Amino acid sequence: MIARILISLIVLIALPDLYLHWHYLNKRKGYTSLWRVIYWMPAVLMLAYTFVLASVRGFAPEKTEWLFLYLLLLGILVVPKVVFALCSFIGLLFCRLLRKRQNWGNLIGLVLALFSVIIVLYGSFIGSRRLVVRQEEFCSKMLPPAFDGYKIVHFSDAHVGSYLGNTRFMEKVVNAINEQQADAVIFTGDLQNMIPSELDCMQSVLSSVSAKDGVWSVLGNHDYSFYTKADFATEALNESLLRSKERSMGWKLLLNEHQTIRRGGDTLVIAGMEDSGKSPFPQKGDIEKTVSGIPKGSFVIMLQHDPTAWKREILPHSDAQLTLSGHTHGGQLKLFGWSPASVAYDEWGGMYHEGHRALNVSTGIGGFVPFRFGVPPEIVVITLRAEK
Repeated sequence: MIARILISLIVLIALPDLYLHWHYLNKRKGYTSLWRVIYWMPAVLMLAYTFVLASVRGFAPEKTEWLFLYLLLLGILVVPKVVFALCSFIGLLFCRLLRKRQNWGNLIGLVLALFSVIIVLYGSFIGSRRLVVRQEEFCSKMLPPAFDGYKIVHFSDAHVGSYLGNTRFMEKVVNAINEQQADAVIFTGDLQNMIPSELDCMQSVLSSVSAKDGVWSVLGNHDYSFYTKADFATEALNESLLRSKERSMGWKLLLNEHQTIRRGGDTLVIAGMEDSGKSPFPQKGDIEKTVSGIPKGSFVIMLQHDPTAWKREILPHSDAQLTLSGHTHGGQLKLFGWSPASVAYDEWGGMYHEGHRALNVSTGIGGFVPFRFGVPPEIVVITLRAEK
């Protein structure tokens, strides 16, 4: 992860300090050699930290706490200086262009730098733990009468590796799910960050998720060996182990297949595709295999981790009335109603409709990086209604 953006990080760390050093500090009489050492020490240590992480083989170090600490330090030590230096530089250009002496960019930069620190600290220690319950209804003429009022709890993107050593939040999530007394609980992928051993301390907690018709799940891009640099045999073993762990928790893992839920003479189909994201993400989904054998006219709920597959594969190649996805995390950041996820995804959080069919994208409960600002962790309660 760090190795991919090493040059950008070096520039991000060093350039603001160079600007501040030459434009402001170097002109001060009291800026002695000792103060120069003190000033440059954080940048030097961050650069050293960056090179150490960049040398790690794979997407992230095995002990992800080191990556989380690095990103936190980046957010409170580097980003504020980048913001201030950028505002100051733009203000300086305006001063020279308009022949003004007062650089208002400094004041604006200082305010924005402080705001960026608040965002980082809140998002890391408060926002990532503030669980919300979103309520939705989906009405359909195709829904059999026996399933009118059927309640589904949809959750996604647990990323349990980001909560190692802290089961409290996951217990909070499980309690909130069970309090809904749902007919079915559906999980749409990314249970782990990189390796199945992350589940060891969370397995008993997640095993307590319950619903009348059970817990159904599919795999997300992090649930494959996409983020590890291991040999083929190790990758295959890890993928097999994760599937085994999910099933040992009592979850019904669907791998390009479907199952039927019955209420008297009425039926509802739960279909689960493997992840079908755009490159470079895994493309394991097989829509034809997933829906093969489903009787025409059935009410189908499709599980697919990546929402981009909805318009690309699910709408044109199936009759699924409701699709449930995750993956986007809502960008884990939303400011004044805007999220960076909206740049990459047309459907990134909430319920979307296309005619009589719909897609619900959960913004998830976790993330590879434990940070959320404006996009709190969520579980979604969806009530099915028979449209008359």
